[in-house]
Amino acid sequence: MEPCSAAGRALHRFADAHPCWAPDSLRAYVGILAVLIGSVIAVLSSRVTSFGLLDLRGGLHAGFDEGAWITTTFGIGQMMAGVASPYLGAVLGVRRVLLYGNLLMFLASLLGPLSPNLPAFLAMQALGGLGTGTFIPVTVSFIVRSLPARLVVYGIAFYAMNSEMSQNIGASLEGWYADNWSWRWIEWQYCLMLPVMFLCTWFGVPREGIKTELLRDFDWPGMAYATIGFAMLYAGLDQGNRLDWTRNGLIVGLLLGGGLVTLAFISRELFTPHPFLNIRKLLRGNMLLLVLLLAGYRFIILSTAYIIPTYLQTVQDFRELQVGSVLLWIALPQLVIVVPLAALLKWVDGRWVLALGSALIAVACWMATDLTSEWATDDFLPSQILQAIGQSFALTAVLTLFIRSFAPADALAVGSLLQITRLFGAEIGTAFMQTFVRMREQVHSNLVGLHVDSLGGLTADRLAKYEAAMLARTSDAAEAARRAAKLLEATVAQQASVLAYIDGFLAAAAGAFICLLLVALMRAPPPSPFFGRSQ
Repeated sequence: MEPCSAAGRALHRFADAHPCWAPDSLRAYVGILAVLIGSVIAVLSSRVTSFGLLDLRGGLHAGFDEGAWITTTFGIGQMMAGVASPYLGAVLGVRRVLLYGNLLMFLASLLGPLSPNLPAFLAMQALGGLGTGTFIPVTVSFIVRSLPARLVVYGIAFYAMNSEMSQNIGASLEGWYADNWSWRWIEWQYCLMLPVMFLCTWFGVPREGIKTELLRDFDWPGMAYATIGFAMLYAGLDQGNRLDWTRNGLIVGLLLGGGLVTLAFISRELFTPHPFLNIRKLLRGNMLLLVLLLAGYRFIILSTAYIIPTYLQTVQDFRELQVGSVLLWIALPQLVIVVPLAALLKWVDGRWVLALGSALIAVACWMATDLTSEWATDDFLPSQILQAIGQSFALTAVLTLFIRSFAPADALAVGSLLQITRLFGAEIGTAFMQTFVRMREQVHSNLVGLHVDSLGGLTADRLAKYEAAMLARTSDAAEAARRAAKLLEATVAQQASVLAYIDGFLAAAAGAFICLLLVALMRAPPPSPFFGRSQ
């Protein structure tokens, strides 16, 4: 299988000289531990920051609008590093990229909470994003190039489990830090994890020489177009809902400019003799469908990961630690099924596992449409446990099929593509669901309000009950009537929110059904050196 990326073509020449430990060497598995810790940090750092945004804004004395750029800046750094890391890994070697990324993230995590103002903190966020943005691309590369072929599927399964677990424990960690320690530990927690990763990388990842000769034929304009275009699109998507999309000149400029630069990137890669990424080869076989599926699953996962915490915080007034007890149930089942699932994928066509996962996610989202304003933690558990199992099946299978579709030398490019698709899929899912829920809430608020007749019997009875409750706290009848009207208004708003969240679950179920249709269009996966004779 011929490589389809600049990094793959470069490494293809050095395939026989690629340094690696013997399959029975302890060092190989210490290296695997290093890259898995890195993937946890890469996902956890963005997720915990999202949940802790309110505490971070308070600690930095930042307003809502200024503080909204905290997560955006970190994501931009991850996106830019994700684009560049395949070639950095080819030229500098995986070991150096991991160590440099580790140092960048350590400095950002250590100094960020000590920042005197928001601009300084944003600079540390960008630095941390650049550091962690190298972890996931290099993780996939190291797993597929270092493990024996029979064990690669297990490595991919543990990577998928790590990614999903770290995403769903973020609320619990942030809530615990805020309640027991300090908001600064949202960043300082990585200073405890990164030294362990550094030592594992130093001991377990083989040394490689610097290949400066690879720089001569590199497609520098292609990488520049991709880096700038993707970063602008990411920023526009992340800030779009807050600034009301096309009604804001900054968002229009970011999306339009990012789209044009990305179009320039695609045009160049189609016609240049030495492309940064050979898009024509990516369109062959199942690759386009796999990219769409991975983006689709990230869309669904982040959509439901947005709906449930938002519902619990706005309707039930839960704190992050209480929200986390629901999200933990998405993470825990993956500990149990990761090994059996990897063994299953060695003998069963990944498309069947992918289809089963999509169906389970669709059913889980449909179950969640029974949502009412009375739901709390336990009510979400049946649907979320089922969704957790479906997500584990779907993500592990799609990652396995991804790996099977590339040449071994393209492992770095696969990791980069996974990182970019993961970031964009998650951002599109969050941006869509935020806007969709907001608009549906406005519609339902209007429709429910139309049925509240101030002269109607039901409305009068409800107001009378509210007034009686308020009169127990005040002797002023006019004040009791005013408070009763406020309570009725809040009830209408609450019901409108619940109906909007139900619509959000329906949209996620529709997304899972579309993914199921895409799976039906896939061809049989090609033989792969990563999986020996399996499948």
